[in-house]
Amino acid sequence: MKRTTCEYMMWNGLPVIRKEIAESMIKDFGLSQKDTAEKLGITPAAVCQYVSRKRGRINIVDDLILTEIKTSAQNIIDNGNGHVIPETCRICKLLRKSPEFSLFCRACDE
Repeated sequence: MKRTTCEYMMWNGLPVIRKEIAESMIKDFGLSQKDTAEKLGITPAAVCQYVSRKRGRINIVDDLILTEIKTSAQNIIDNGNGHVIPETCRICKLLRKSPEFSLFCRACDE
């Protein structure tokens, strides 16, 4: 059965988005893994798996998307975890339009 774009993004895109936001919070803003987990509403173990690349293995190299991910990380840090869903959706929309991510997603082919 053919997978929908949303199904593909749930299994592949969401882990990449969470990984990139978690990495940005840690590297760009100096948060600990524990604080990052609290901000994202996930467990510290999940953050550890994102940082060690056990989850979200696709790397984003598009500078525009990486800049937007950093903006999302800042928005979540500043405004609380109520902003996680809107920021995740915003990055998902950018990824779906990105030619680099479409190489991995065949949901809309045919």
